[in-house]
Amino acid sequence: MSVNRRQARPPGGPLSAGLVILAVAAAALCGLWLQFGERQDLDTRHTAGGQAADRIDIDASVQRVDASGRELVLRLLVTPRGALAEAGGVSPAENLTLQTSSAVRGDLTFPAHSRIATVDVPVALTGGPITDYPFDAYDADMEFGAVQGGQTVPVRMTLTHRDALFSLAVDTAEIKGTAVLTAEVARSRSVLVFSVFMMPAMWALTVAVLMGAWHLVRRRTGLTWPALGWMAATLFALAAFRNTAPGAPPIGSLLDYLAFFWAETLIAFCVIVVVVRAVRAEGPPPPRDGTTI
Repeated sequence: MSVNRRQARPPGGPLSAGLVILAVAAAALCGLWLQFGERQDLDTRHTAGGQAADRIDIDASVQRVDASGRELVLRLLVTPRGALAEAGGVSPAENLTLQTSSAVRGDLTFPAHSRIATVDVPVALTGGPITDYPFDAYDADMEFGAVQGGQTVPVRMTLTHRDALFSLAVDTAEIKGTAVLTAEVARSRSVLVFSVFMMPAMWALTVAVLMGAWHLVRRRTGLTWPALGWMAATLFALAAFRNTAPGAPPIGSLLDYLAFFWAETLIAFCVIVVVVRAVRAEGPPPPRDGTTI
């Protein structure tokens, strides 16, 4: 008498392995796409102003955006050109004043015959508020005109971006020799993707804790310390996970109200309910003298 024995196949099999490989490949391609897009943003140059031979060139770069302080730091390299410069173009032939908009907080003066060094200036941001994180956006208005030797001279300004946590959308114009740039500042694509990912991740962990708590309460398993330790660890791990959000958003942002606050509340509630029900399920401890009541 022969018996056919069918070999048991491992769960999942080739299909599960293929799905894992596809998921890893998709994640890698998404990362490459994000990195390429942000590299393009950082390499983009925005130019405002004319091409006159006698002009003031301003190479400006956004070094840092401080959303909580509502300002960005702009690094300027000012270079006179043509008859406005001395030999080599490193110093102005006459006293030079850069006239700025109110958002740039003050005009800049460079004395004649002195080498011009780079200077960092703060630019005020409008819009917001930051509690809209990660969807908060701001505006920055920058105007740069130049006066040298009592005469208005043309300005050409080139703006680049160096803060990878933010993206810039810039409109440029020239008004009577003055370079005008209007920038919209928003979170970069990678920050947006990661912060949005954090919200369903928090909810997924919360649902896992809810399922575990329901299982323990329904089966009346008593004090199951590994499960309780996992729930308590998740409670504190979510706080650390939330603090990894890029850009250090303040407490009370949209991220907190959509996920973090509720996740912490539900997990803490689950831990308390499981402990109370487990203590009741185990009942009172037996008498120490071994007698029965």
